[in-house]
Amino acid sequence: MIDPATMVIDPLEAHVLRADTLRVGLVVPVSGVLGLVGPCAINCAVLAAAEVNGAGGMLGRPVELVLIDGGRSPAEVGAEVAGLVRAGAVRAVVGTHASDVRVGIERALRGAAPFVYTPPYEGGARSPGVYFLGEPASSQVAPGIDWLIEHRRARRWFLLGNDYIWPYLVHASARVHLMSCSARIVGERFLPAGTRDMAPLIEELAAVRPDVVLLNLIGSDLIEFNRAFAASGLDCARLCGALEEHGLLAIGGDSSGELYTAMGYFGGITTDDNLWLQERYTRRFGPAAPLLNGHGHGCYEGVLMLAALAARSGSLAVPAVEAVADGTTVITGRGPLTLRDRHVWQRVYLGRADGLDFDVVTSSPAR
Repeated sequence: MIDPATMVIDPLEAHVLRADTLRVGLVVPVSGVLGLVGPCAINCAVLAAAEVNGAGGMLGRPVELVLIDGGRSPAEVGAEVAGLVRAGAVRAVVGTHASDVRVGIERALRGAAPFVYTPPYEGGARSPGVYFLGEPASSQVAPGIDWLIEHRRARRWFLLGNDYIWPYLVHASARVHLMSCSARIVGERFLPAGTRDMAPLIEELAAVRPDVVLLNLIGSDLIEFNRAFAASGLDCARLCGALEEHGLLAIGGDSSGELYTAMGYFGGITTDDNLWLQERYTRRFGPAAPLLNGHGHGCYEGVLMLAALAARSGSLAVPAVEAVADGTTVITGRGPLTLRDRHVWQRVYLGRADGLDFDVVTSSPAR
């Protein structure tokens, strides 16, 4: 049944069609290593849907969100999304989840419905009907690498990620950039999802003594590594590609001054747009709600962008959306976002952990 307070429907109920609503598949992890992402992402999508509905809905109909667990295997998630689209139970998809799940959804959908994907991703080919709001690897890692080389004289780098597509291609991009800066890669590892024993990895880091560990672990694996690192006494810097506010809370904060993360959004950005978003978020969900963060905020952007695409095209048919996608703009917590070639170019912030929060130390210019 639909929860009237949240506008979120269980997928088992989504096949009970209603002509007076328009249903959007919301793919977020509520299980697995990325389960921590779920609560804020759902809240942010609900807030965006409420604002879309307050402005007249999508294609003149109220939006309802169908929650799909993106923490399962790519095949499982892709099959569920495609089945809901084929049945007419959802008309479009918004997702914040791992890139291998995104690939599974793309392959299963085959352009049958618009799909707005919101977190940082590895870059590369862009399929018709798939729109990216996150930072590609090439623009995400470069500002942090440059800053650490300049301000921390970081010459020796160790690359560490989970064993799937996003870390592979982030590492490939980082490798090229580090070589151009005459930096040296002293080691590289890919860990299976769900790794708990970090002791052998900590021993290897102690032996090779990098200046920086580039961390492209996700979710609970990223938390587990940072806890083990803090307990080890190692003192090199860490630059993360997926650490947000709840992950920082889960590791107990960090006051070393050497834990960094590169993201397109932090909840504490002090722009007028973000302060106004924070006020609306807190008013709806209360002061004890999950903290605004990059992964959650992406779902807010995704629902707004989908609504803007539908309004501009007058349809959710992929050919119609494709024809007008370039130039479509929404205003979010990080300011105006405009699609160009199915992607958004936006500034990347380098945040440094300061206890339980991040201080922004630099940012790349928006393009």
